[in-house]
Amino acid sequence: MPATSPRALAADRTHLLRGVPGALSRGKTGSLVATLALALFAVIFGLVRSKRSAATDVAITMKFQRRRHPWLARSMEIASWPGFPPQSRLIPPALVAALWVVGLRLEAAFQLLAWGTSGISYVFKSIMRRPRPQQGEIQVAIARIGGTSFPSGHVLAYMGNYGFLAYLAYTLIQPDRLRRAVVGAMISLVSLVGPSRIYLGHHWATDVLASYLLGTSYLIGLTAVYRRVKSWVTGVPMSPRR
Repeated sequence: MPATSPRALAADRTHLLRGVPGALSRGKTGSLVATLALALFAVIFGLVRSKRSAATDVAITMKFQRRRHPWLARSMEIASWPGFPPQSRLIPPALVAALWVVGLRLEAAFQLLAWGTSGISYVFKSIMRRPRPQQGEIQVAIARIGGTSFPSGHVLAYMGNYGFLAYLAYTLIQPDRLRRAVVGAMISLVSLVGPSRIYLGHHWATDVLASYLLGTSYLIGLTAVYRRVKSWVTGVPMSPRR
C-alpha cells in the first residue's frame, strides 16, 4: 500500500474538523427545539388539565368539519388507517423486522425504540383521562377507538414510527429520487394524521398539538442517541448529513 503523505493526512484532518462546528451547532439547535417543545407541551397539558381549552377545541373542530367533501373525508380516513388496530400492532414490528432482515441491526433496534411513543401515550392518557369528543354538534366518524383522548395516540405513534423511518431513509437511501419519495411519503403521513384525527372527530386540537410537541422532543432525542451510537459502533465521525 502506498504511504499516505503528511499533506493528505492534514487535508483529511481539516475536512473532519470542518464539520465539527456545524455538528455542534445542529446539536445545540436540536436540544433547544426539544426543550421548547417539551415546555409548550407542559403548557398545553396544564390548560387541558384545568379545563381551559374546551371552548377553543370545540370551535376548531367545528371549523375543520365544515369542509365536508367526499375526497377530503376519504383522505382523512386513509391518513388515520395505519394507526387503527390491527394494523397499528402489525406495521411497527414489521418495520423493525424488515430492517433486521436486510442487515440494519442497529437501525432495527432504534426503530423498536421509536415504537416506544405508544407507551408514552398510554402513560399520559392514564394521567389525564380526558373524554373523547361526543356526537352532537361535532360529527364523530365510526371507528375502533377507545380509552381517553389526551394525547393523541395516533400522532405520537406516527411521530415515533414514521418520523424515525423518514430519518433513516434520509440518511441511508442513496438514489436521490427513491430517498425523496420515501421521506416525502413518511412526512406526508405524519403531517396529515393530526388534522385527520380532528376532522374525524376522534380527538381535540389540543390532543393533537400536544402529541406533535411531545413526539418532536422524543424524536430529536432518539436521533441524537442513534447518531452517537452509530458513530461509536462504526468508528466514523458523525457527518453533517447524519
